[in-house]
Amino acid sequence: MEQHYKRKKKGLIALNMVSLMDIFTILVFFLLVNSSEVEVVPSTKAIKLPESAAEAKPRETVAIVVNNKDLLVQGKRVAEVPRIMRDGRQGVIPALLKELQFHAKRAARIHRDPKKRGKITIAGDRDIPYVLLKRIMLTCSQAGFPDIALAVVQRSNTAGGAQ
Repeated sequence: MEQHYKRKKKGLIALNMVSLMDIFTILVFFLLVNSSEVEVVPSTKAIKLPESAAEAKPRETVAIVVNNKDLLVQGKRVAEVPRIMRDGRQGVIPALLKELQFHAKRAARIHRDPKKRGKITIAGDRDIPYVLLKRIMLTCSQAGFPDIALAVVQRSNTAGGAQ
């Protein structure tokens, strides 16, 4: 009986610690990459965002970036701002409408839930004319993006407080 017990004991398999450490290392890197807070508004040095005391974090949406030269949707140049300002129209911006309709159709295929669609973020330079911002917002709502967020830089607490 004692021999049988010893034979069984010899048959035990030890864990390979190297493989176990590799798995845990990969798991840690995966969690670090996927759980970090990511800036969802594209950062560019061409625009200076206005400051705000808003506390809400940005969410991942379709992003429009506007500076004094270009109008970009998801990093793709859609129109030139000087040309938009010269055309004298008051309504929607046709090139922007076409691009946003493409993104709206794509979002409809990806997100079956209507609550997850129709969200857009506009990151505009603080010096862009209000008329341009108004036309961009009108175009967004016409293209199926009624939930519009404006990207801002969070104002520090010391800026308006006592010093």
